[in-house]
Amino acid sequence: MFTLQRITTHTQEIKKSRFLAICGPVANEDEARDFITRHSDPTATHNCWAFRIGQTYRFNDAGEPSGTAGKPILQAIDGQSLDHIVALVVRWFGGTLLGSGGLIRAYGGTAAMCLRAAEKTEVIETIGGTVACEFADLSLIKARLVGMGVTIASETFTGTGAELALQVPKGSCQTASAVILDLSRGRAALILED
Repeated sequence: MFTLQRITTHTQEIKKSRFLAICGPVANEDEARDFITRHSDPTATHNCWAFRIGQTYRFNDAGEPSGTAGKPILQAIDGQSLDHIVALVVRWFGGTLLGSGGLIRAYGGTAAMCLRAAEKTEVIETIGGTVACEFADLSLIKARLVGMGVTIASETFTGTGAELALQVPKGSCQTASAVILDLSRGRAALILED
C-alpha cells in the first residue's frame, strides 16, 4: 500500500463544467474530515469526496445522483492501492448535463489523474514502543534505529538519560530489540505496545 507525500491538485474541464481534484495524505478520520472542510469551495456547485484509512472508508456524492461521484472517487483511490488518503473533487457546473455515466467518468477520472500524478511513498505498518537508555548509549541507539527505519516520535530527558517513544516497522521489532540490547550492553530494552 502507498500514500501521498503531499497535497496534489488536478483540474480539467468537461463540457463546460470545471472539475478540481485536491488529494492529500491523512492519518485518521478526523484529519480527513478537516481536510474536506478546509478545501471545499462554498461557491462551487458540488464538493464530492472520499477517503480510505485502513479498513475505514467514507464517500459523499454531495448532491449529485447517488453513486455518481463519491464512489468513483473511492474507486480511484482503491484502484491505485492507496491508503491514508482523502480525495475531494470540486465541480463548478457549466450548464451541460453529463448524465450518470458522464458524472462517474468525470469524478472518478479527475481523482484518478490527480492521484496518478502525485508523489507516493510506501505505507509501512508500525508498532509503538518505548526505550529508556543512558546518555552514553543515546546517540548510538538513535542513529542505528533511524537507519533501520524506526521513527523517533518523542524524546524525554531524565536525570541519567532519555526515554524515546518509537514507531517500529512491524517486521523489524525483533531486530530493533536486539540492536538496543546489544548497543546498551543489556542496560536498555525495547518495550512494545500491545
